[in-house]
Amino acid sequence: MKALIILAILITFAIVFLRYKKDKNVKKLLITMASFAFIISLAVVGNLTRAVIPIYITHMILILIAWGSMFMYIFKHKYCWWWIFAPVLTIVLFLGLEFFEGSAHGLV
Repeated sequence: MKALIILAILITFAIVFLRYKKDKNVKKLLITMASFAFIISLAVVGNLTRAVIPIYITHMILILIAWGSMFMYIFKHKYCWWWIFAPVLTIVLFLGLEFFEGSAHGLV
């Protein structure tokens, strides 16, 4: 599974690089790379939510939607920032749950 994730990341980098070589649009490259770094960091931080399975599954689905939204920006030039920032909601929900319920969900 980890090999597939690394392969998907490398393919994404290759697609971004090839689109940059075709378009020569530095602004689009920087926005895409910043969004991609943000999505990857949200995926890493999202492992925090693994203690509550429904929130974790929702978070992973939102990560995939954010990744798809980034591809929509690459190919259709339409930037949907609300989908890219959507996984933040599950992290905030989890932290709020931990704040109100305590560490009963495994966050130490």
